[in-house]
Amino acid sequence: MSPGDPALALPAAAPDEAAVPDYVRALERQADYLPPEQRALLRRAWAVGAAAHAGQTRKSGEPYITHPVAVAGVLAEQGLDVETLVAAILHDTIEDTPLRRADLAAQFGETVAELVDGVTKLDKLQFRDRQEAAAESFRKMLLAMARDLRVILIKLADRLHNMRTLGAQSPEARRRIARETLDIYAPIAQRLGMNLIKSELQDLGFRALYPWRHAVIARRIASQPVVRREALAQIEAKLAQRLAQEGIGHRLVSRIKTPWSIYTKMRQEQKSFAQVMDVFGLRVVVASVADCYHALGAVHSVFKPLDGRFRDFIAIPKANGYQSLHTVLFGPYGSPIEVQIRTREMDLIAERGVAAHWAYKTGEDPGGSGAQARAAAWIANLVESQRGAGSSLEFLENVKVDLFPDEVYLFTPKGDILALPRNATALDFAYAVHTDVGNHAVAARVDRKLAPLRTRLVSGQTVEIITARAAAPAAQWLEFVVTGKARTAIRQQLKQLEHEDAVRLGHHMLDRALGALGTSLDRLPLARLEAFLGEHRYPRLEALLADIALGNRMPAQVAQALAQEPSGPLLGLAGEAAPGERILITGAERGVVSFAQCCLPIPGDEIMGYHTAGKGIVVHRLDCPHVAEYRKSPERWVAIGWDRQVSGDFDAALRVEVDNRPGVLAQVAAAIAQAESNIDRVEYLERDDRIAAIRFAIEVSDRKHLAEVIRRIRRLAVVHAVQRL
Repeated sequence: MSPGDPALALPAAAPDEAAVPDYVRALERQADYLPPEQRALLRRAWAVGAAAHAGQTRKSGEPYITHPVAVAGVLAEQGLDVETLVAAILHDTIEDTPLRRADLAAQFGETVAELVDGVTKLDKLQFRDRQEAAAESFRKMLLAMARDLRVILIKLADRLHNMRTLGAQSPEARRRIARETLDIYAPIAQRLGMNLIKSELQDLGFRALYPWRHAVIARRIASQPVVRREALAQIEAKLAQRLAQEGIGHRLVSRIKTPWSIYTKMRQEQKSFAQVMDVFGLRVVVASVADCYHALGAVHSVFKPLDGRFRDFIAIPKANGYQSLHTVLFGPYGSPIEVQIRTREMDLIAERGVAAHWAYKTGEDPGGSGAQARAAAWIANLVESQRGAGSSLEFLENVKVDLFPDEVYLFTPKGDILALPRNATALDFAYAVHTDVGNHAVAARVDRKLAPLRTRLVSGQTVEIITARAAAPAAQWLEFVVTGKARTAIRQQLKQLEHEDAVRLGHHMLDRALGALGTSLDRLPLARLEAFLGEHRYPRLEALLADIALGNRMPAQVAQALAQEPSGPLLGLAGEAAPGERILITGAERGVVSFAQCCLPIPGDEIMGYHTAGKGIVVHRLDCPHVAEYRKSPERWVAIGWDRQVSGDFDAALRVEVDNRPGVLAQVAAAIAQAESNIDRVEYLERDDRIAAIRFAIEVSDRKHLAEVIRRIRRLAVVHAVQRL
């Protein structure tokens, strides 16, 4: 049935009152904050959705339309606007029915159509596996989120209702969906400040993933002794009395721990159930910020605070907009009392997060716009990161890193606050300031003291990044950065630098090959060059040059085609090039020049280059045992040598024969360290009662440095022989 089929004609008017099912009436009651004409639009959306999903059922056997209406109900509980609720009712129509985006736009407006399209998954496209399809769907959803945050609110509500009705799925599907919920959707809800939805997603995910563990903890919570309940009542009474004496209007509520929060605390802090439960949690909700600090003084006058356990999230809000005062008191029964103090507006933002913005379209917006602005900035940052990600799966992993709830709060020299994940480094801070700052960073000042870029940061530090115009990212940076933005930016820049090096090297190699044929790249007719690029589908000359450097095309063959010379024996470049025409290695080449592991060449060695497909030029020592085999392919030889200025550390290996007795290995390692060489790896090659042969993989700068290492090792009385491998 095609989308334009008359049988799919949409309902022209709202259905009769008697035909409206109870679940639609329930939605209208949940959305009673909307004016009557907007509630009528919800009924109209249900009629359209029910017609489109006619004949479709859920795995539970219920009509499919009950699911999107329930999703709209979740959003109505959050006070969302009518466009979001209509889009929620219709969110599966584009994906699962013949209804088209244009049909939705015509009936309900472009905004609703845009929201539905943003939520729609990519199941109809072909991917290698389910994991890649899910990652690409998430990338698409993120881009839609960047245009309208309500897309993710619909998706979270959709996931929440799916989790509530997970019992109809197979055990394998339940585990997969639960794991995805705990890894992605619950952290997103937390990042957007939507604590109520986050908590329910976590608890439902925990129950589906570990049903036995959930049941045990839930049963223990329900069977708390009467003594504990009486103790909590005594604490509440004392605090309420003191707050009233101070004239502070307040609402005092006890905080109930969920099975998931208890389970994670037991695992992370290595505590028993009794230790986790032996903590009373209370929340004090007051009218103003001034009342928050007044209430703090009041509760501290009743019970003594524990030293070092006070946190002021009002002055320095969390990245998701969460604000509260946190303090821990020493209770009358020897148990800690965790107290949160916040205003009514802060309490609403803590529970609803960005949803509070749409819940208060009319009248005063209680901080919702601020939460929305923070969420929009976070999503914009993710969108920037995804542009440089190599694949959807890589991007999704970066997002998971950025969803860590534990954060550190840092200050710029101007006093601005940046929030980064726990264990973030000074380099992560640099990339958080700006990508260009990260790319050119050389060091940092942490609290005015010089520190390396790999320094781990803690909350409250002031960080200043020192940059240099000539500085560039190094591959080693990927080993210690933790944020997705930093990781993606470094990879992107390394790829760009590798490409630039490849283009330069490819230009040099092609020019030499053309020179052997009596011409050069500059003297080639432009039409002939463009014809070659077009024939081999290269968009630009740079792409061809990079392909040559990477060994995917042989320079001599390309040169013959460009020079229009008849095919003949290819020239042995290494043997016929003059010394001045050799490619000189500086050690700074990235991605296009590598050093063979079979012979480990270092500066000062006599070397040759072998052009290898996909690897570029692989450098070998001339005395390498494999060179004889490479002589059979002279067209792949490349004339290379060492530049006068070579930088960097190069791998080398030594075989050291020593007395086989305790402490000898430490003596040799100390001698290598005294020669200012690093040891990468140590392994025993041979060993008997008297002699041990040990292989040391080390790093040196050149042959002189290696000679110094060998000299220091030979001075040791326990050493019998040293040989370079």
